[in-house]
Amino acid sequence: MLQNALADAGYPGRVTVACSGGPDSLALAAVAAYFARRGHVDGHPLAVGAVVVDHQLQAGSAQVAARTADALRELGLHPVEIRTVTVSASGMGPEAAAREARHAALEAAAAEQGAGAILLGHTLDDQAEQVLLGLARGSGTRSLAGMRPARAGTGNQVLLRPFLGLRRAGTEEICEVEELEPWHDPTNTDPAFARSRTRVEVLPHLEQKLGPGVAESLARTASILQLDADYLEDVAESTYASLVERDGADLSLPEEPLRALAPAIRFRVIAKAAAATGGQQPGYQRLLAAEALLRRQGSAGPVELPGGVSVYRLSLAQRERPAGPGGPGGAGSVPRERARCGKLVFRPQKPPQE
Repeated sequence: MLQNALADAGYPGRVTVACSGGPDSLALAAVAAYFARRGHVDGHPLAVGAVVVDHQLQAGSAQVAARTADALRELGLHPVEIRTVTVSASGMGPEAAAREARHAALEAAAAEQGAGAILLGHTLDDQAEQVLLGLARGSGTRSLAGMRPARAGTGNQVLLRPFLGLRRAGTEEICEVEELEPWHDPTNTDPAFARSRTRVEVLPHLEQKLGPGVAESLARTASILQLDADYLEDVAESTYASLVERDGADLSLPEEPLRALAPAIRFRVIAKAAAATGGQQPGYQRLLAAEALLRRQGSAGPVELPGGVSVYRLSLAQRERPAGPGGPGGAGSVPRERARCGKLVFRPQKPPQE
């Protein structure tokens, strides 16, 4: 699995393993260490380092990080370093905040090590849990597509998940064969977290009631949806680029070609305009509200989208008269004549950051 992942990534000469000390990432480190001792993959030189991120969220986390780093050095990985991070108390939730801090630390360390790829130990079970959580939240194609085997990071590294086709039991077996003693994170079984409940209660219950193979089926669904999501994303990106008009900080989309799009593309194009104006990914209900402006007569709005973006509909008649204070259509009454060709305007409500 690792051999194929590195081949697909173009055989980076140096990689960094992200290791928490748990069975999944420790097993991945052991497999990577095998290739590091050989010094190559398919004849291509390979050096392997590692990073242990200490989130400081549990008592004794520094000791866990130190023991994990020692185990990685005994495997022969070099360099091995510990990155201590502070997880901010932001509005994104503790799990997302920890993930953001972890990825920033991993990418910074990998850049310093000169690595072309970061290896992450997510398994098929993690993928199945991700899909179930997406279903429970009513998410769209992108979320249900789960985690990708490879994706670009924010820097020059690619993030690789070689074990997405391997069950968690397989990583535990690797640790046993290699005589490694993994650390078992107590939060993985803490019912306070939705992911933990999915892991300990929901997925085993589905396997019991529906028969074995549920996790594999969910992971296969993610793989199929990744292909669909990529295609829709490519179409939406090229469509957005062909339609978007810019006027200072404002963006606009002409409504007639926007109306003519298939709904799956139209919603994505609207979301792209919101993001390009400085907003966040809108939820489905907010997207519905913004898209509904296309069925209004005359100028209409605003519809508020997350991240401080307002969406207006300007009719043709309103476009042809000077705009007054208070918004695209002025502060006066909103005209109700039927527009021949208007547009959706996306306006940031916060001044752009310099």
